[in-house]
Amino acid sequence: MQSHKEAWEQKPVLKKLYTHWYKEILQQFKPEGICLEIGGGTGNFKEFYPNTICTDIVNLPWLDLITTAEKLPFKKHSFDNIILFDVLHHIENPYYFFSEALRVLKTNGRLIMMEPFISVLSWPVYHFLHPEPVNFNSSPLEIVPAQKNRQPFDSNQATANQLFYNKRSQFQKNFPQFEIVHKKQSEVDPKSRTIVSRFKVYRFLFL
Repeated sequence: MQSHKEAWEQKPVLKKLYTHWYKEILQQFKPEGICLEIGGGTGNFKEFYPNTICTDIVNLPWLDLITTAEKLPFKKHSFDNIILFDVLHHIENPYYFFSEALRVLKTNGRLIMMEPFISVLSWPVYHFLHPEPVNFNSSPLEIVPAQKNRQPFDSNQATANQLFYNKRSQFQKNFPQFEIVHKKQSEVDPKSRTIVSRFKVYRFLFL
């Protein structure tokens, strides 16, 4: 993670790219609200929105709190916005996370996520050139026992596709309080122009 932070500070092209994505996230924000960032890692987002509590599961000096997404140490209705940037597909039990997000979001709060989008064009890139697996046989909302040897960056890059496309009805049945009000898929990276289907953006309103 330290190397990622150094790359952010030393590579202007990388910083420009992420600045573009962070601004896209901010367009979906509930204005002037308090934000919880889960999986904050390098802590860069706070530069763009200072009213953010930045968390992760690893102990880093620039974070505000060490916590898991599946059990958040906050009171009910604490946050106007929750963001996850490349994090959802690393969560072992997304069901617990969405339950916790409902608990800590204020009424009409927003949950905003940027995740890999696995399309026909991007699948070879993610499958063959990326170290993280792509498993379309998964059921992300199925609760699995915690694995003692699980590493923080274990993942399934197909999680967002499964939850919000292939198994969307299952998600809506389990979490009817969440309404998907904005969803954007990008087949082309906005800076490099490489066809990688880099991200989708999800914004949920907590009704």
